[in-house]
Amino acid sequence: MIPVVVGVLIIGVVIGVFMLRQPRSESSIQDRLMEYSAREEPISLEELELSQPFSERVLVPLIEKAAGFVSRFTPQRTLEETEHRLELAGRPNDWTPSFFLSMRMVATVGLGVVLFLVMSFAGQPFSKRLMFAGGGAALGFVYPQMWLGGKVKGRQNEIIKALPDAMDLLTICVEAGLGFDAAMSKVNEKWDDPLSQEFGRVIRDIQLGRARKDALRDMAARMDVADVTSFVAAIVQTEQLGVSIAKVLKIQSEQMRMKRRQRAEEKAHQAPIKMLFPMVFLIFPSIYIILLGPAILTVMNSGSLGIGG
Repeated sequence: MIPVVVGVLIIGVVIGVFMLRQPRSESSIQDRLMEYSAREEPISLEELELSQPFSERVLVPLIEKAAGFVSRFTPQRTLEETEHRLELAGRPNDWTPSFFLSMRMVATVGLGVVLFLVMSFAGQPFSKRLMFAGGGAALGFVYPQMWLGGKVKGRQNEIIKALPDAMDLLTICVEAGLGFDAAMSKVNEKWDDPLSQEFGRVIRDIQLGRARKDALRDMAARMDVADVTSFVAAIVQTEQLGVSIAKVLKIQSEQMRMKRRQRAEEKAHQAPIKMLFPMVFLIFPSIYIILLGPAILTVMNSGSLGIGG
């Protein structure tokens, strides 16, 4: 089983590098340019290529070539659904739909082939090689989708947690005399979370000429959170009917706080049930061993069990 474990670890490390790889920011690129410009000797193309990590030099170009191949043979509906999922996840690592689908393809084929070769080197029969290869291919196909689903759920939870405080700040800013757009800008300046980033994106869309209601509806579609959808619907209706936006924001803020309290109470009621399984399978056996173990050993050493038999 050692070769199997080694093969799985290798593929896991490769997949983890891509899943956790962060996109290069403008500041890091600027720092590299400053470092290169400070050198006295001119930089050759080979030195420039070797200065990049292995994943950027070898793995990423291979995935990008596979992405071009995948995009030509993937149905448009699948690409649109993947695009929507990536938007819900906050566009991790600036991935495109074709790049993500090609990663799934490479992970599926790569993990299946590696496990097949590892089992071949281990001298396993052909049926077992196929079984492990099929299991590895299934894992490589399912794991990226599960990882993306976890990203989507985590981002939505962060938005739900940040929404009541953002609503309070919006209400305060509007009641102080600021417009709704300026209030969203204040939220974007004060915090750095998915919700404030989406507010900043709405402001940029409005500055580029989009209507506010369209920008807000696109924001709700990128989040897919029920509270945000109801908030956007209330703001759009307020704009159409000419109602005071300060009153609507105050009502929405009170509703968000009430929903947050209800969610906290719901989690508190779920806590005893969630604690039951660890207590039964982990804590109680340890307590039984500590309490009854010495008594059982004493009875066994005293010979009472033999006399009873």
